[in-house]
Amino acid sequence: MEAEKGRVCVTGAGGFLGSWLLELLLSKNYLVHGTVRDPADEKYAHLKTIDKASENLKLFKADLLDYNSLCSAIKGCEGVFHVASPVPSTTVPNPEVELIEPAVKGTLNVLRACDEAKVKRVVVVSSVVSVYMNPSLPEGQMMDENCWSDKEYCRATKNWYCLSKTEAESEAWEYAKTSGLDVVTICPSLILGPILHSAVNASSKVLIKLLKEGYESLENKLRHLVDVRDVAEALLLVYEKPEAEGRYICAAYAIRTKDLEEKLRNIYPNYSYPKR
Repeated sequence: MEAEKGRVCVTGAGGFLGSWLLELLLSKNYLVHGTVRDPADEKYAHLKTIDKASENLKLFKADLLDYNSLCSAIKGCEGVFHVASPVPSTTVPNPEVELIEPAVKGTLNVLRACDEAKVKRVVVVSSVVSVYMNPSLPEGQMMDENCWSDKEYCRATKNWYCLSKTEAESEAWEYAKTSGLDVVTICPSLILGPILHSAVNASSKVLIKLLKEGYESLENKLRHLVDVRDVAEALLLVYEKPEAEGRYICAAYAIRTKDLEEKLRNIYPNYSYPKR
């Protein structure tokens, strides 16, 4: 029997990425604390059916804006994966309250709780939207982990989700710098893949719109995609590798919307795709 690998906490354990990460950690014999809004809610029932969950998973009721609830979940853990963050699937009336404050304050609450619990490493899930939203970057330049989105540009263009992720990640790095907490961030592109939970997540709705909404036309954007299971593997990799540090972009594929649509047409022909 493989030995246990220690105790870790996953915030947002019931979400799209959080569920896959939780399954991966359990398969590797980690003891896992998972934070969810309400452990009794049926939408988290899938977590209890994951192999080894009955003996190695404990769910905690926690809110990113409730520091004490986070402390309870993180207590006794050697590592923390901060996955939870508000992701809008529609326009939000009050972005400061609904997106930016929960993302920034929530991240700082998690980091402070980690500091208090003497956690060895924190892996924070950011996004590529905190990398490339910057008009001052030269056109055609290969972007890497040194690139940052321009916060004022995000605000001016009302890219609230981009702003929330950029603010949260930059605040995380500022906190790490002043506190000495070991922080690593992962910046995934658009995450797609199988869904373990019952609700459809925001990123998967990109595919559903292509399949079901019957647009007259669609902008032929270049989309950068990554499989949810690959992101989970990347999170565990940077947690386990002592030499991992800084930011890591996690992106696997680049595809135009029209090419993505064509692939979907071949697999699922009986849907209302955009008209040519």
